Amino acid sequence: MLLDIRNLTIFADTPQGEVRVLDRVSLQVAEGEIHTLVGESGSGKSLVARAIMGFVNSNWRIQADRLWFRGTDLLNLTAKQRREIIGVDIAMIFQDPIAYLDPNATVIEQLREAIPAADLDVPFFQRRAARDKYAAQLLVRMGIRDHQDVLASYPFELSDGVAQKVMIATALAHRPYLLIADEPTTTMEPVMRAQIYKLLAQLHARYQMSILMITQDLATIMPETSRITTIYCGQVMESGPLQSMLTTPQHPYTDALSYTSLFQSERLKPRQKLATLAGLEPTLQHMPIGCRLGPRCPNAQRKCVQRPELEQVGKHQLYCHYPISVKENAS
Repeated sequence: MLLDIRNLTIFADTPQGEVRVLDRVSLQVAEGEIHTLVGESGSGKSLVARAIMGFVNSNWRIQADRLWFRGTDLLNLTAKQRREIIGVDIAMIFQDPIAYLDPNATVIEQLREAIPAADLDVPFFQRRAARDKYAAQLLVRMGIRDHQDVLASYPFELSDGVAQKVMIATALAHRPYLLIADEPTTTMEPVMRAQIYKLLAQLHARYQMSILMITQDLATIMPETSRITTIYCGQVMESGPLQSMLTTPQHPYTDALSYTSLFQSERLKPRQKLATLAGLEPTLQHMPIGCRLGPRCPNAQRKCVQRPELEQVGKHQLYCHYPISVKENAS
């Protein structure tokens, strides 16, 4: 297993006291797999990515039974050891590339820093020219036209789509084992979004690179995805293979996500309202006890005030006292 996370919990200090923002999150990514983490905005998806990368706030306290990458416990590494892994074996692309690219450096300058000297089989006095050549090759692989003009540009001079491709090129300069894509196409128009997903699929096929994709909409999931995990308010709801998660979800939350996005045109009659979860997502200071979906769940009963244990239903792993198939069989 390339990435193995077991019971990851993050506590955050707030003026109202300590809050458990992630609650025993478990997630596994295999070698060469695309695994997609899906949840509403504020569900804790990006917190999982930040915990993996080590981008933690000073007021966070992290606990985990296991946070392993290629057999190495990331929580027990020193800052120097962590840096040797992050950015080399693990890379991350963000949803707002302009905010994470250096505004004071040109694209070629930033790519030069990202390209490791160990990958350049040339004498040291030829490394600059070799880096420039490799940087141009990276942009060509990203499908960027006029790549020489882009190399000489500053990030604010680029469109969102080109800036995102530059960020992907920077992340792939080391050819990482794991690429974390945190909603990389949220601000893009549909055509550019499709281009980015096609590019990621090509890179996955070419390098057999594992990808942890983070999104809030089932409709944007890449067809090459192997597994889907849904998360709500810092708790994992369900995990399973792509097709069965889309067609026969077992958790009410996954079912609600599928109704409101991917299959709404096929499952709804003309002028029929969308089937949505009642209520609103709770604030951090007022998290429900037990299953956090309870107050909004159509299947909720008194037992849901207790945190459900991991259950296997077919090929799915889920945390639910009353899975959909169990309710259907009972009725």
